Amino acid sequence: MKVKFSAPVLPKAGVLVLLAASGCKLSEFGEKADSESGGAIMRALTAVDFDGKKASVADVPAPGALPLSRVLVFGVGEPEKLSSLDAEMLGGAIAGRLGACKAKDASVDAAVAGEIEIGEAGLAALIASGARLRNYRFDVYKTKKDKPAQELKAITVLTTQAAAARKAYAGFDAVAAGVHMARDLVNEPANVLFPQEFAKRAESLKKLGVEVDVLDERQMKKLKMGALLGVAQGSARPARMAVMKWNGGRKSDKPVAFVGKGVTFDTGGISIKPAGGMEDMKGDMGGAACVTGLMAALAGRKAKVNAVGVIGLVENMPDGKAQRPGDIVKSMSGQTIAVLNTDAEGRLVLADALWYVQQEFKPKFVVNLATLTGAIVVALGKEHAGLFSNNDELSERLSDSGKATAEKVWRMPLDAAYDKLIDSNIADMKNIGGRMAGSITAGQFLQRFIEDVPWAHLDIAGTAMDAPKSAINQSWGSGWGVRLLNHLVAKHYEG
Repeated sequence: MKVKFSAPVLPKAGVLVLLAASGCKLSEFGEKADSESGGAIMRALTAVDFDGKKASVADVPAPGALPLSRVLVFGVGEPEKLSSLDAEMLGGAIAGRLGACKAKDASVDAAVAGEIEIGEAGLAALIASGARLRNYRFDVYKTKKDKPAQELKAITVLTTQAAAARKAYAGFDAVAAGVHMARDLVNEPANVLFPQEFAKRAESLKKLGVEVDVLDERQMKKLKMGALLGVAQGSARPARMAVMKWNGGRKSDKPVAFVGKGVTFDTGGISIKPAGGMEDMKGDMGGAACVTGLMAALAGRKAKVNAVGVIGLVENMPDGKAQRPGDIVKSMSGQTIAVLNTDAEGRLVLADALWYVQQEFKPKFVVNLATLTGAIVVALGKEHAGLFSNNDELSERLSDSGKATAEKVWRMPLDAAYDKLIDSNIADMKNIGGRMAGSITAGQFLQRFIEDVPWAHLDIAGTAMDAPKSAINQSWGSGWGVRLLNHLVAKHYEG
């Protein structure tokens, strides 16, 4: 979808979108449009008792003397309460309605009758961002005849501050590109996106200025990554680890670090999963998808920060060579793990990836993301990701960023009593702690591979795939976490 910003001029064709504040107050441009229509717009709004209430929409087809197919009027409620998130969601709602109308292009007036804290340029840029996020479709495997005949190709945002809006939108556009990349990765089938192919997609970030190194199995064996490689040994697809580096800060600055679980398909291994719903396990690399999309976003908007993204890429398959329940593996940290359940594999991948990023980069903090446990979905549903952390400040910042982006997190406990549940009689630890507190014992397991560094683990099993739809996302693969972590970096770690 092409996005343009221009001065407020009545379009000569297509669809025009206007914004109305409480009491059905149109902007100055909206009033002009109504006058040009011979009052048809306000007559139609009055006829349906439209009052500009937040999230309300009125559709005015063939509006009087205007040469337009229709005018859509979106209510924004009280202008002074319009937040950045509200504006972005408004843009998504506008794009959704335009899609339903089968509009190929449209003009949107980004002015509101009243004072707004984010300003007109901010409102214009955020509306465009929301529309860009919403206007996503994964249909690469549909034949041409099955593809929609029409889709929203272009949107022109009308504003008196076009230059400022265009400048602000550039950053949002880069973030949206990162979100779309993460969605693509999660939506891809596992026969297309296996570890080697995922690593190639990560390497595509080189064109944005990201340094990318891909470790193969020989290199990981040399680093003694026995936990990660143990998961991969049952697959015909060899494991990979992609290391992405964006150097946008000062040379002396420690990087911020993000680690993602990239199990491109998870059968459960020898502890095989039930057949029902197993097809969704192509999305068990949602954490790695987020980290890759985030690195694309940071590089795309030229973030003034040094950032590292590390993703462990494996396929967990049952085979004559697969690890067995009861096997003991040795992690890169030197700690040994009794693998009691081969379906608790993501934490084994993360154990080595987390240790590697700390040893190699000495980061300011580490955030890891993983579709790790079904237990977190039982606890929190699909509205929040589980947050586990050893640092209150990092937790609070993640929580605030979650609220600002509608990618919400809920902090869960870590405690010595839970940690005891993963003690083993024959190894340093076991990879499961029993039926109770499953998401917590997974967090405790990961914490054993964290040294003296602020760390947070986000269990995104309920949010990365098949999450509730929203105004800015209608995709099975949500791209969850890219906007959250970009906001975290932008607000606290740049400059």
